[in-house]
Amino acid sequence: MKALRLVVLVLVLAGVGAAGYYYIRNPESQTLNTVARRDAQAPGDYLTLGDGVTHYEVAGPDNGRVAVLVHGFSVPSYIWDPTFAALRDAGYRVIRYDLYGRGLSDRPDAAYDGAFYDRQLDQLLTALKVDGKIDLFGLSFGGYVSAHYASTHPQRIRTLNLVDPSNSAPQLGWQMTTPLLGPYLFQTGAVPGMADHQSSDFLHPEQFPGWADRYRQQMQYHGFGRALYRSRVALAREDFDGIYAAIARAGTPVHLVWGKQDPTIPVAQAAHIRNAIPSTVYREIDQSGHLPQMEQAALFNHDMLTYLAAHP
Repeated sequence: MKALRLVVLVLVLAGVGAAGYYYIRNPESQTLNTVARRDAQAPGDYLTLGDGVTHYEVAGPDNGRVAVLVHGFSVPSYIWDPTFAALRDAGYRVIRYDLYGRGLSDRPDAAYDGAFYDRQLDQLLTALKVDGKIDLFGLSFGGYVSAHYASTHPQRIRTLNLVDPSNSAPQLGWQMTTPLLGPYLFQTGAVPGMADHQSSDFLHPEQFPGWADRYRQQMQYHGFGRALYRSRVALAREDFDGIYAAIARAGTPVHLVWGKQDPTIPVAQAAHIRNAIPSTVYREIDQSGHLPQMEQAALFNHDMLTYLAAHP
């Protein structure tokens, strides 16, 4: 009986300790609602779609050729600032939005898999009355989101533009895929340091002061870590070869751009996509890390607009 009491006591203390550690480490303390969005004073607007509110921004002429920008794993749509401006100034109707779980979009209790992201983009286009084909851009994790959409909605795609894209399923240890334990470890171990780690995407992070502080705003809202965790788990189960095979069969024009010094997704991984989709037009940008659209914006924008002009 004494041994049983001791075991129970240890378990209770361990539970209390784990809860306390979670409370200390978890940066999420606020609810993302209308008041929070108003106070954020972000550009753009909001639409209520099937799975929640989506923050988006549109610029350029109403009758312009439509380009849609999908951001990466965790940095919201502002990561496209130079590209958004270049497309707008070139006369495109350019749309960017925050994926669910990021930025100022809702953080629903959902699977965060390919079908989920397909639905958000498709419903956004419908709400914005975009009926024709689009030039779809995907950066990093957004390269997965946009490729998945292109594989399931080939009739909607004029060109698919992938920038340093996620292109293979990550290997996750058993701890991270274990119910309760995985989300706990991710929320207490990975999430708190995410803002400070964002500068590692740059070859020259000193050129982007305040990058981490800009990122921190979204971390305060409940559901941020859950969205990222579920996105990573879903990504680990994805069939990338199937996605690329569907795009190749559809004959979708693909433009692949990679920062030559990318420390996040090495440039050697470009071979995966080029082999899977032989018609891919490839561009490697020197003196750039994971975000060539920012570090070498002039080169990136020139190449982007040249490619789009060749695919009317």
